[in-house]
Amino acid sequence: MKELEDNSVHLVVTSPPYFNAPFDYPGLFKTYKDFLTMMKGVAKELRRVMAQGRICCFVVDDMLVNGDKFPVVADVTKTMMRAGFRYRDKIIWIKPKGYVRISRRSGVILQHPYPMYFYPDNLQESILIFQKGKFDYSYLKQVSPEILEASRIDSKEFNSLGIALTVWDDSSGERNAVPDTWQITNVLPMKGRLEEGVAAFPDEIPRRLIKLFTFVGENVLDPFAGSGTTLKVAKDLRRNSFGYEIDVELRSIIAEKLGYNQTGLSDDKVEFVERPDAEHLRTKLQKIVRQKESVAT
Repeated sequence: MKELEDNSVHLVVTSPPYFNAPFDYPGLFKTYKDFLTMMKGVAKELRRVMAQGRICCFVVDDMLVNGDKFPVVADVTKTMMRAGFRYRDKIIWIKPKGYVRISRRSGVILQHPYPMYFYPDNLQESILIFQKGKFDYSYLKQVSPEILEASRIDSKEFNSLGIALTVWDDSSGERNAVPDTWQITNVLPMKGRLEEGVAAFPDEIPRRLIKLFTFVGENVLDPFAGSGTTLKVAKDLRRNSFGYEIDVELRSIIAEKLGYNQTGLSDDKVEFVERPDAEHLRTKLQKIVRQKESVAT
């Protein structure tokens, strides 16, 4: 990420391409080792560009590819730690019933109601939280009162989302710890939506993370920008943002999300830099996906 200066980023919110996910990124990587090699390079660059004490958030999940399960969550955690990051926390993102791509795995036991036929469907993903060293809270003394107030976290809002550290139980009269789980509706793979054919996460995930880990005017980075969700939410929350996306075919989608070239009065500045290593992936991947879907039906 040669365009970014050392220690210039205050938060990363990203979701790496799911390793060879059959209906998102089929065959994108030749091997799982290639995927991990790519992640090692990203982790090294993140270590360089991240400011001291600041946070990297990865939305990831273990992947089932051609019957084999790959431990993506564990391997991304090890990769980031070996690059010098602290493993700070993990949040479980739970998707509501009816909003998940249900596979045929759980149906196997209905056809064969005997031991050893059970395979669960995946209703959750992990939000891994890493930190570059430790945060110096004297930093808050350098933040202007106006920015500090604009960045204040609305405790009532986060209480209503179940994110508070404790919640009052009227029945027992006690405070009970809230589990580290977020129940958020995912972006469904419906035809006609702006992100059709892109494994996008919902706005609510970066919205919460940006509010929890940055001040107004700070810099947010997504090294796997995809359709630009993190960039769009950062803009809405008055943060600066940088995004890297290898698939040049997603440029128009990112531009639309950011309101690029739209008329109207705005001080926002949006700049695109196209590097020679950009690729055309979306058309190729979607062609493979359609072939898989036709075979499945």
